[in-house]
Amino acid sequence: MFFGIILTRILFIACMVFIIGYVFGNFSTKPALRTITKIASILVIALFITANILFFRFAAWEQRAFNGHGNYGWCTHDTTAHK
Repeated sequence: MFFGIILTRILFIACMVFIIGYVFGNFSTKPALRTITKIASILVIALFITANILFFRFAAWEQRAFNGHGNYGWCTHDTTAHK
């Protein structure tokens, strides 16, 4: 799971380099770089969604692991207990 997050971030950074190179650099003059930039712009959207899924899964796993009782909610206070 941890390596998936790192890989997602590296791919996201690489895509942003191509997009910034297209907008501010001379990537638009070369056909190969233009094609890679179009693929990178689509990949950025997919990586954004994938990163959010991985971050949510990692946070939910971490919360279950440290609570020890598998409570999926964030509140662990028992409101049914009597004083």
